[in-house]
Order: sequence, then C-alpha cells, then structure tokens
Amino acid sequence: MSVPDESYVGRQLPPTEPYQVGREKIREFATAIGDDSAVCHDLAAARAAGHPDLVAPPTFSVSFTMPQIEAFLRDPDFGWDYSRMVHGDQSITLHRPIHGGDELVTTIHVDDLRTRAGSHMLTLRCEVADNAGEPVLTTKTLLVTQAASA
Repeated sequence: MSVPDESYVGRQLPPTEPYQVGREKIREFATAIGDDSAVCHDLAAARAAGHPDLVAPPTFSVSFTMPQIEAFLRDPDFGWDYSRMVHGDQSITLHRPIHGGDELVTTIHVDDLRTRAGSHMLTLRCEVADNAGEPVLTTKTLLVTQAASA
C-alpha cells in the first residue's frame, strides 16, 4: 500500500476546464435530492425571483467537483488508497447561487494531510469561480483512508 505524498500540502492543482451548468442538469439534480423549489425547475419562477436562470441546489457543486477530486486521488504520484477511503466531512460556502448557463472553473487546493490512529486524513478545498473569475463557492472536503499496516 502506498503512502500519500505530503509534499502536495499547500499546492493548488491547475484550474479545470470550464463546466457549463445546464438547466436540465439542475432540474435532474433537484429532482434526485427531492428539492421541489420552483426556482430549480421553472425558468419563469427563477426570473421572477430575481435570478438570471434556474437556480441549482447548493449541493449541485458535487456533480462537477467530485470527479475532479477523484481524478486527483487516483493519480499514482499522490499515493492515496482510494479503495479504503471514506468521506469524513464536507462543507459548502456559497458566494452566490449557481445558475443555469454558468461556466464554472474549479481549482483544488491541498490544504492538509495528516496521519493519526492508523488513518490518513486529507483536507481538500475547491475554489469555484465563474468565467469572469468571480468566486461562486468554496467547498472543503475531509477524506480518510486507512494507513498501511506495519
């Protein structure tokens, strides 16, 4: 079993290609999580509420940030044991709502990596900005995997 490379702490990964938020993706995600808010499903209702387009539920960001996190964790150079991973904690701070038509770029930051009680604990922060570079949201994720046995 490999050991995660601690030299990654403090690094920021290259920004992703823009992810275009689609109306149908918003509707599908809202339906999947049971969010029946009109601003997530009806364009006229969203605009009447002062939004330029449909509004994504706050947790919608996992649909485009988690694939980027997974790709990083599966990079053999980092050395993370993805097969033993559990999700320890997650927070999302919205700087503004995500709207249909947004083009969003994610930058992953490796904030912390420690080993305690036989587990590696990794904290990743995703900074998501629109195509003008304005902040949209920040996520923090704590991931845990079992350390190699001695």
